[in-house]
Amino acid sequence: MTPGFSSSGRSAGMFAYVKSAFMYHWNLLFFAGGAGLAALSGRPDALIPVVGALELAYLTGMIAIPRFRTAVDAKVAARQRQRGEAARLDPNAQQSLERMVTSLPVASVKRFASLRLRCYEMRDIATGVRGQTAGSDDSADAIRTPALDRLLFLFLKLLMSQDGLDRFMRSTSEQQLASKLADVKTRLAAAQESKDERMIRSLQDSVADAELRLDNYRKSQKDAEFVAIELDRIETKIQALTEMGVSRQDPDSLSHQVTAAAESMQQTESTVNQLQHLTGLADQLAEPPAILDAELGNVLRGR
Repeated sequence: MTPGFSSSGRSAGMFAYVKSAFMYHWNLLFFAGGAGLAALSGRPDALIPVVGALELAYLTGMIAIPRFRTAVDAKVAARQRQRGEAARLDPNAQQSLERMVTSLPVASVKRFASLRLRCYEMRDIATGVRGQTAGSDDSADAIRTPALDRLLFLFLKLLMSQDGLDRFMRSTSEQQLASKLADVKTRLAAAQESKDERMIRSLQDSVADAELRLDNYRKSQKDAEFVAIELDRIETKIQALTEMGVSRQDPDSLSHQVTAAAESMQQTESTVNQLQHLTGLADQLAEPPAILDAELGNVLRGR
């Protein structure tokens, strides 16, 4: 393979390869050290050309390694996506996405950022694999990226649901609600003994409300458990798909797996929709935005 072109055909260019190899910290250390020693040796005219020749041999060797070129291509492509493709995201969608992220606690933002980075890694891995597969094109990307965006968007909504449920359950406790219900029932029994119809009607209504609050709290506990399980499931799914991208040589198979994973989340999406009263998601994005192409660096770093 001719040096200067990546195996995927999406070359970062000879300059990028040379710069990446030269700026590697160990190379800078040895090159600067060797040049310094040569200059102080008393024979700089003889030794500096030797250091230069060794450096040239190192750079040539690194550029000739396909894996090195693929890694540089992926790094450059990631930077270009962050700078260029973010401009294609609708400004309103960008603002809504930023509001959703900034509404989360710090730990949840870090968790979201970590999963988003994992999706970037998956896409870059698939790009490298595709470069080794004859006759492949960009059709897999067209399927994979929206599917990854859907998984990430669902993950973000689950984090918002988790935060809303946590805040609700911190506002009271099952013990407090059960105690309140028992107290109202006791007062109702006393009113029934005294045959005070006005008190009986009022307390019967209070009992119904107290039972409803207790039922809602217990349902919220189950919802919170389900949300936590689903968050772990999506993270594990992304991890497994990333590992599959490394071990397999078929990018189309990876694309189909990602799409199938996104389509398997219908029950989770239904649960998230039922929790909109806690999260305010009804006022947010209805469709998954291009999260992988969104510029969220400032928002994520700010948290």
